[in-house]
Amino acid sequence: MTGAGRIRRVAGPLVEVDGAGPAAMNDLIALGADRLPGEVVAIRDGMLSVQAYEYTGGLAPGAVAVPQGRPLSAELGPWLLGGVFDGLLRPLSSAQRWLGPGAYQRDGGRTWHVRPVVTAGVRVAAGDVLAVAGVPGPLAHRVLVPPDVAGAVEHVVAAGEYPPDATLAVVAGTPITLTESWPVRRPRPARGRSETVEPLHTGQRVLDLLFPVTRGGTAAVPGGFGTGKTVLLQQLAKWCDADIIVYVGCGERGNEMAEIVADLLELIDPRTGGRLADRTVIIANTSNMPMMAREASIYTGITVAEYFRDMGYHAVVIADSTSRWAEALREFASRTGELPAEEGYPANLASALAAFYERAGAVDTLGGRPGSVTVLGAVSPPGGDTTEPVTAHTERFVSCRWSLDRDLAYSRHYPAVSWSASFSRDADALGARYVATGDVRWSVQRGRMVRLLAEADRLVALTELVGVGALPGHERMAVLGGRLLREAVLQQNALSDNDGFCTAAKSSALVDAVLAVIDRCQDVVTSGVPATVVEEIDFGPLIRAREDSAPDDTATAGLRRDAILARLEELR
Repeated sequence: MTGAGRIRRVAGPLVEVDGAGPAAMNDLIALGADRLPGEVVAIRDGMLSVQAYEYTGGLAPGAVAVPQGRPLSAELGPWLLGGVFDGLLRPLSSAQRWLGPGAYQRDGGRTWHVRPVVTAGVRVAAGDVLAVAGVPGPLAHRVLVPPDVAGAVEHVVAAGEYPPDATLAVVAGTPITLTESWPVRRPRPARGRSETVEPLHTGQRVLDLLFPVTRGGTAAVPGGFGTGKTVLLQQLAKWCDADIIVYVGCGERGNEMAEIVADLLELIDPRTGGRLADRTVIIANTSNMPMMAREASIYTGITVAEYFRDMGYHAVVIADSTSRWAEALREFASRTGELPAEEGYPANLASALAAFYERAGAVDTLGGRPGSVTVLGAVSPPGGDTTEPVTAHTERFVSCRWSLDRDLAYSRHYPAVSWSASFSRDADALGARYVATGDVRWSVQRGRMVRLLAEADRLVALTELVGVGALPGHERMAVLGGRLLREAVLQQNALSDNDGFCTAAKSSALVDAVLAVIDRCQDVVTSGVPATVVEEIDFGPLIRAREDSAPDDTATAGLRRDAILARLEELR
């Protein structure tokens, strides 16, 4: 067998190969009789160090290893939407077994209706649309000219049903099919970064009002066990205004991932009324699956997102969680004998995280269409320690940090996003964008909320020492204002039809109502009314306005505000 080598040593996912033919870093290599996939990660004196992407039990020294002459790549095509795949983008929904070689086979008999949009003789460039493939759901699947191809269309098929490997067109001698293969570790090219700043509306008030993220931005969601990471990520998958959702379950428990998959497949898309799965790609690489396929899964996920970005769509990658990915790096590094850095992680952890998040961005695609990839990565620090390396390095490379607080979660305040430990580097750019379009309200509201919450937190810490009764009236009103902002605005019920999602207009109305009530409380106390009298007023109707009004209802908050303002006026 030309170019074949022999396995010398097997240590879990690490396989050492001797005597193989020409091979380069990151090349794919087939291991043993079952041709288990592996990737070359080191070359020294003719010895190849390979990380295997399958369970290596039964793989013995002396077995054949054959370099494939190409890097680890993902097969991309119209079958992705609505599908469930493993970390190497092999379909799980059609697999008879989730573990073991040969279990992943794509349905080769399936066909798609293809409608060409070009004719023979026209000249096309990289990224131009050749045809549209029919897929379920509201999105058109565009068959594009590959990035390295340009020239005249020599042949194009008639409209009809075609399998994945059928030649749809020939451009400058290159056949184009429904299937495109792309190396997962290599970013797909674009014309350049877009200078347009657009918000990614998540429907979660605490994020949209205080810690917004742009389309093409990045966000980390660190939080310990039980703080609500998975529920928050599911809310983002359901409600954010992205065209494509790529959900990567990276190293999570199998039963938890099964529940997430079942939920995502059953959810109704609030934007279209159809299935949310019709614009969702699920990559499931659970903790009982091969460990190094977990390491590849986040690259596979972002490659899928870039594929749809190039069609002109806005994609969101939700990685749950990058901590499990980093643990796979650490385990493999220990087997290869790398010098460990902080807490045993490899020394290249920071650069690997930076390279991953760098692939996010809003771009002008090769075909001239705007598109974006936004990356939202969950981080699961052991024991909730946010100073550990994965969390600390991640926050250096992301534009937003949505830190989940254990105390908030245990007090049943959800989403448990800490307003003191979170940040958004996109807020200033978005504020300038709103001002440029004539909307100054968002920046004013955000600034006032940040100041009020910080002042309330300072005073609450003080009351733990001296008691609330020792505070002057205006400071007691600041404490009251902080409580109203938390309970009437920032808190949100994911299980409520009215409150699970919130439009920007309703969020603004709720904030306006609460700020107006806080201002009137301060005025009343300043006029001589005792703070205890103001504190005895029932603010419940205002707090319940978020759940009593529809997601786009702006009137209810105003009516509740006016009623409480009138009650406060009676105290003068």
